[in-house]
Amino acid sequence: MHFTGLLLGICTFLIIGIFHPIVIKCYYWFGTRCWWWFLLLGIAASIASLFVSAIFPQTLLGVLAFSSFWTIKEIFEQRDRVARGWFPDNPNRKKTSEAEKPQA
Repeated sequence: MHFTGLLLGICTFLIIGIFHPIVIKCYYWFGTRCWWWFLLLGIAASIASLFVSAIFPQTLLGVLAFSSFWTIKEIFEQRDRVARGWFPDNPNRKKTSEAEKPQA
């Protein structure tokens, strides 16, 4: 039997699942200012996947890369979810930029 596909599915599920609480925590502590961290992580994982020859880690790096890119979108959507009252806002975090203000 070959378990590679099953393992890739489980790892993909875990990577995506781990990013959900990361979005919530990053927005709580840093607001939308942290979006570029995920851009850098996504670019780094994309480039790394090009240089890894084994298919399993290459695929996981690709999943990590595009999960990071998707997280950028989720960070800004988290701002809207906080504005709707679905998640708590951090009262101690300064909201200094226009990007921190929710879209109407």
